Amino acid sequence: MPPSGDLLIRRAGRVVTNAGEPLDGPAAVSVRNGVIAWVGPDARVPWTITDAPELDAGGACVVPGFVDPHTHALWAGSRRAEYVARRQGERYDGGGIASTVAATTAATDEELVAAAADRLTAMAANGTTTVEVKTGYGLAPEAELRLLRLVGVLADRVPLRVEPTLLAHVVPAGADRAAHVAALAAVLPEAKALGARWLDVFCDRGAYTVAEARTLLGAGRAAGLGGRLHAEQLSRTGAAALAAECGCASADHLEHVDPAAAAAMAAAGTVGVLLPTATLTTGGGWDYARVLRDAGVTLALGTDCNPGTSWCESMPYALQLAAPLLGLTVAEALAAATAGGAAALRRPDLGVLRLNRAGDLVVLAADHEADLLAHLGAPAVRTTVVGGVPVAGQRHIH
Repeated sequence: MPPSGDLLIRRAGRVVTNAGEPLDGPAAVSVRNGVIAWVGPDARVPWTITDAPELDAGGACVVPGFVDPHTHALWAGSRRAEYVARRQGERYDGGGIASTVAATTAATDEELVAAAADRLTAMAANGTTTVEVKTGYGLAPEAELRLLRLVGVLADRVPLRVEPTLLAHVVPAGADRAAHVAALAAVLPEAKALGARWLDVFCDRGAYTVAEARTLLGAGRAAGLGGRLHAEQLSRTGAAALAAECGCASADHLEHVDPAAAAAMAAAGTVGVLLPTATLTTGGGWDYARVLRDAGVTLALGTDCNPGTSWCESMPYALQLAAPLLGLTVAEALAAATAGGAAALRRPDLGVLRLNRAGDLVVLAADHEADLLAHLGAPAVRTTVVGGVPVAGQRHIH
């Protein structure tokens, strides 16, 4: 459950606000009742906000909290055997999902929530303040609703902002496809009642077809759920164009996106979510960010935290891949990890340090945001703050 409080961060060496040029320090950021109340030079902090607890940034750079718009953080079991096989040259075809479904089905509710809470705690230590969490390892409609309920339990247990998503991952082996799609569509109103904000469909080779995804997205829209798509990850199917057609908030992965689909996404306001940790594992190409950027698509960056292709709780690591491999500048990568993620989740209150926006920020373990990307493998975050409350890292305030 996201906290809310008062905090005055002082003596920042630099503040990246995403609301104009970075502010060189010494600088300060004030959070009152969980929202940004003031940003400016440290020497000009208004006396009316000096009664708040103070956090000394010690000359470090302060940036908006990372918004991770794509994770599969609720699972049980291990896919290490699949990883070993992949390194021996076996091609990934999605079949490994079945082993995670079996382990997740066998796990107790408490085991699943505890494991996911540990992952989100690690994310918070790496600067994530908002995280989307998908279901997807149940497959059958009632099993997915079980996982959605557990996402709600998880959201109450961790001090992060959690965005719940029901994921149509793959059709169960041996199932009648039309009957399965109809059954899944029928439970979407219940998913909405259980707190889901989003319906995501994995539309790709070995998963749902474009026609099936269109049916599910329409049913989701009728139930009041926003749409998202896993699109063009393993092959070019037309899923990115479908995301634009259906007004999806985001299309994610996109390694095989083409310029025409990218242009359609830009026109529709569909955010392109880049997941370079998954690309690294599956061996996809690296040119897709350029295709999307050239078309004017808003870019977001996520970890795709999952047991098979992206076992990663670190947005800094995703940033470190995005700059050299996807060709993003430092400013583009940081914007994608903050304001871009907020745009993908349709949360304009996040990803920017501006008056009356959420008081979510990160004090980096560096005095410039470029160091976050350039210093590979180094500790990246000193303190993570959600709603004006330090939730990870150095929490000493006075």
